Amino acid sequence: MRRLALVCGVLLGLGVALAGEEWKALFNGKDLEGWGKADPTKFKVEDGCLVGTQDDGKGADLYTTEAFDNFELRFTYKVKWPANSGIWFRDHYQFDILKYTSPKTFSGAFYPGTKSTFAFVNLDESLEKQDGWNEGQVYANGDHIIFWLNGKQLGEVHDTRSAKGRIGIQVHGGPFKGMEIRIKRIEVRPLKEGDKPTPPAAPEPAQPAK
Repeated sequence: MRRLALVCGVLLGLGVALAGEEWKALFNGKDLEGWGKADPTKFKVEDGCLVGTQDDGKGADLYTTEAFDNFELRFTYKVKWPANSGIWFRDHYQFDILKYTSPKTFSGAFYPGTKSTFAFVNLDESLEKQDGWNEGQVYANGDHIIFWLNGKQLGEVHDTRSAKGRIGIQVHGGPFKGMEIRIKRIEVRPLKEGDKPTPPAAPEPAQPAK
């Protein structure tokens, strides 16, 4: 009994620590509560995932109704390629999910706004699971921006162009008909000045081939 009590005490302590992190789910797995008006031809909820698709050459964006300034954001996604998508934050910034040639980059590039070039890129295509689930993470505290993909830090910059805004999902227009992005988890944690980044989430293990 003493051993069981100790185990339960440890688990309870972990629960308190995790609760203290104050992560807030932005997607409830059932509907688009907390998100703005969605184009039903582009965004839907399916099998517990928020799904963005494009089959007509036209793009669309879906944003939260709430705006955020300083925060950490983490999300679990899977893509059907070819595709061009991304996770918006502070309205104008984006964690890009794509394969791009000029300049060359793969998913995890930081696009800081309209008519801008990437603030940093990801040149390692192997970091992303092309047919599996991936873990993205963003740290945005003041002008300090850091990205991770599947536990690997991609870049770190200071950028002052946008201080606050919504979080969103992009379905890019153009020659990406049949693309799909699935998000099964997306959550945010508010930050105060001086708060350090949470260690990035480990990627899900690869599923055995059937």
